[in-house]
Amino acid sequence: MPTLRKFLVGTAFALGALSVSLVGPAHADWKPRKPVEFIIMAGTGGGADQIARLLQGLIEKKDLSPRPFIPINKPGGSGAEALLYLKDKAGDDHTVLVTLNSFYTTPIIQTDLGVDISTFTPIGRMALDTFLLWVHADNTEITDLDSYVAAVKAAGTEWKVGGTGSGQEDSILTAMMESEFGYEVTYIPFPGGGTVAKNLIGKHIDSTVNNPAEQNEFYRAGQSKPLVQFTPERMAAYPDIPTAQELGHDIVYFMQRSINGPPGMSAEARAWYIDLFKTLFDSEEWQTFCVEDGLTCDEWVAGDDLAAFHAEQGMRHRELIESVGAEAITGE
Repeated sequence: MPTLRKFLVGTAFALGALSVSLVGPAHADWKPRKPVEFIIMAGTGGGADQIARLLQGLIEKKDLSPRPFIPINKPGGSGAEALLYLKDKAGDDHTVLVTLNSFYTTPIIQTDLGVDISTFTPIGRMALDTFLLWVHADNTEITDLDSYVAAVKAAGTEWKVGGTGSGQEDSILTAMMESEFGYEVTYIPFPGGGTVAKNLIGKHIDSTVNNPAEQNEFYRAGQSKPLVQFTPERMAAYPDIPTAQELGHDIVYFMQRSINGPPGMSAEARAWYIDLFKTLFDSEEWQTFCVEDGLTCDEWVAGDDLAAFHAEQGMRHRELIESVGAEAITGE
């Protein structure tokens, strides 16, 4: 199985330099006339859920919308439930979706889904989220990546790695590590990253590749510990944790956190939402959250530039799935 290298990061920063502004007269007379459904394609407690609820709270706190945003979790089928819901909302100006990389992988793997994400309405990319490898703090035998790999190889498929869904980000990164280190684990899917984190603390699984926001509460309480981060450079929130690249393993993987509307959203509504989320992106509260929780939020990408980013990442994830085989990331 070929070694995998640097998926998502390359075009993330190349396209990050681009942006689009559709504010102005085009949407001057448009605003929500009823509550906005804020769809989350993952379960409660995970990174996407935390982000959506933070943004919803900021919209209310700053009085940025005349109608409330209502967070609604639709995690079924590794995000397929949310994608189908958005597809069926074609032409609706009062529904937006918070996405993960399953925005790309679920339609690729579930070939009968009938969802074409290129028809959706790209609004804005709020962040590139990051991943770390976590074990329980009580596991004193594992202190670094080498001792982790040794423990996994000794346990074989008895080693249980928890992650969000099948064919989603966590299972992709798990498959990348299996390929890189030459071991095989048992991957256990959960509906959301928050549930994954709790199962690690409860010792029902042996390790995770949770996003920082999903583990930080337990990390700060001394219940879990990170071993390695899958970023090009060490994040400010984890200055003492090495990157995989530092250790000689060229594994870099990011997850996009973007806002998208259904097919056929009006130009006026899209412009209003781009303006809204750009305001949130620039806010002190959001930028502070990004630093503290290890997200990359230094480039705003919106509208047509976000569509180009999605197209490139869809292609890259298709290549990744073909490299490891769909069965490697779905457990089938």
